[in-house]
Amino acid sequence: MTRLPAAPPAPTVSWDDLQIPLPPMPPMPDLPFLPGVPDFWGTPMQWLVAVPALTALAVITLSGRSNRLAAWLGVGGGLVTFLAALWQLVVLVRVDGRHASGSVGALPLGELTVPLGLQVDWPLGLVAVAVALVALVVQVYGRWYLWYDPRYTVFAATVAAFTAAMLLTVLADDVLLLLIGWEVMGWCSYLLIGHHSTRAAARRAALKALLVTRTADVGVVLGLVVLAAGARTTSLTGIVEHWSGVAGAAAEPGSPGPALTAAMVLLVVGVAGKSALFPFQDWLPDAMEGPTPASALIHAATMVAAGTVVLVHLFPLLAATDPARTLLAVLAAVTMLGAALLAFAQGDLKRLLAWSTVSQVALMLGALAAATPQTGPDAATQHLLAHAWFKALLFLSAGWLGVLVGGTAMAVVASGGRRYRVLRRRFAWGLLALAGVPPFVGFVSKELVLGTAETGAVGAGGPASVMVLAAVGASAPLTAAYCMRAWLVLDRPTLAQQHAATYHAGPVERIDDFFDEPQVVHEAEGVERAEAAITSSARLGTTVLTLMTLLGSVVALLPVWRSDVHLNVQLLLATLVLMAAAALAVWFAARGVRTRDAAARVPARLSLAAERGLGADYAYRLVVATPVLALARAVTWFDGEVLDAWVRGAGAGARLVGRAGDLLTPRRVTPSLAGVLGGMLLVVLVAVVTS
Repeated sequence: MTRLPAAPPAPTVSWDDLQIPLPPMPPMPDLPFLPGVPDFWGTPMQWLVAVPALTALAVITLSGRSNRLAAWLGVGGGLVTFLAALWQLVVLVRVDGRHASGSVGALPLGELTVPLGLQVDWPLGLVAVAVALVALVVQVYGRWYLWYDPRYTVFAATVAAFTAAMLLTVLADDVLLLLIGWEVMGWCSYLLIGHHSTRAAARRAALKALLVTRTADVGVVLGLVVLAAGARTTSLTGIVEHWSGVAGAAAEPGSPGPALTAAMVLLVVGVAGKSALFPFQDWLPDAMEGPTPASALIHAATMVAAGTVVLVHLFPLLAATDPARTLLAVLAAVTMLGAALLAFAQGDLKRLLAWSTVSQVALMLGALAAATPQTGPDAATQHLLAHAWFKALLFLSAGWLGVLVGGTAMAVVASGGRRYRVLRRRFAWGLLALAGVPPFVGFVSKELVLGTAETGAVGAGGPASVMVLAAVGASAPLTAAYCMRAWLVLDRPTLAQQHAATYHAGPVERIDDFFDEPQVVHEAEGVERAEAAITSSARLGTTVLTLMTLLGSVVALLPVWRSDVHLNVQLLLATLVLMAAAALAVWFAARGVRTRDAAARVPARLSLAAERGLGADYAYRLVVATPVLALARAVTWFDGEVLDAWVRGAGAGARLVGRAGDLLTPRRVTPSLAGVLGGMLLVVLVAVVTS
């Protein structure tokens, strides 16, 4: 029996081969915050947190009812914050990629060490730049979008506070600072989602977001308390070092002990709430009731990405805790696929982008679940950056188009890319980056996630890596499908173009191709109207984000990322083929549909169920709200009818005893008192005589 030759290994590409070197830095003078010189209040990290916080305070206290002054303060503070983030990158070049700093000084809490420090490395420094830039663009865009809003000053201050909280979460090296940033973001999201507080839908969406995320936050607080108590310090660096030693001393790999396992599982549950993973996913699409700039900020680089940042801080502990990794992988895989399916059937462009955010955030967290200590967490961080660029671009472009056409429903925004061609490239580049088409930034980050999952699946990643690998492979064509659907609707020919194609088919003699071509005139009018509807600064902000969807790929190839990942070329090509096949299937499904909306092929009942989140809101009421209200009513009844009954009974008993004593006591008391006084006088008289 002849033995068949072994199959050749699949061709792979090392991440080292794709990276580009950093440009040489010019010589710089010594700065007071470099090693060897004590920190002072002016370190870049301190500025990054302090400037937006002071901006929020200044907008609230100084602007009064002046929207103009609030805009100057908000935009100016955002610009200084962005410059501080760039300054931080220069510092990282000088200090070999890691920089630590103090904040307000350590707290004396007995045996517990509370240093309240800050720390940054290259991945988190780039995240800080993305947060600062997106926040600056949102402030500039909000100045135009909400200029006549009477609550614009509150919006500008809330965006600044939101930015400070997210940057504190990114830069914190202390549990207390991390929790402060985490909780402030929750309250700011409540204010931004409910900005239009006169509308009942906005109030309900804001309250729903607050309740869902605050419920899950219990897991974050308890998990961090367990970690800090075990390490006897609130320093994240100290916590990782302590518990890594505990995990390394465990009897079996992946079994670090019940305390660390419980803490990391609680953290995963809390992160799932903030990041809208199953079963907490339904609050994020409802958050579309907030103004579009708020949606861009929450979905792009702050609220939903905060969970990824927290787990990046604690990645060595997550990688050592198999139950937490497996739980995160299951939640991320279910959310990744379910949200992508729901995005395809949405009847509103903003809700489509919202479900897309749910799926993409699950992709980030899935990368963390699939990663191993060898590959590291940088794939998740890179996709966080990529998602910040293209999702902020798509939301702000949708808001611009919504102003022009009067809404963001699919039926309303149809043909928007044809009528207002200045938006055409913005939507095209954003959707291509979201789908992961080369050379846009989404392609690089998604392929790195895929490579990380594949490396973990064939290595020591276990079932978590396998699940994430399967989910990422299945979600790639689904993402391409809903992106293609959105593009076909936005790029649908206008009625005038459809009529021209119907009634003027065939060759037509032209005298002057420019003046006799109505399409050229319509395009010029559309561009003029679209540019006149927005300020030049807001338009410039969307242009910067458009460029970042392409230039972000260069950032992803800098040699500041972990490089222990090999990309499987066959797997990469297979993913691109599946994406092209899904896009082509959607294109064929849209043919014959008057609106060119492939979702019209979906049955009406299923489409309506998808728009309602497949009954998740009803499930919340059935599983959570109804039992809690029933328990509250039971407690109220027990308090009123049982506990208070004893109090009321004691009062009634006292009244009965008094009534009985009143009946038994003689009514005429004067003769009795006279007898008592007479007896007392007689006793006194006898005592005097006998003495």
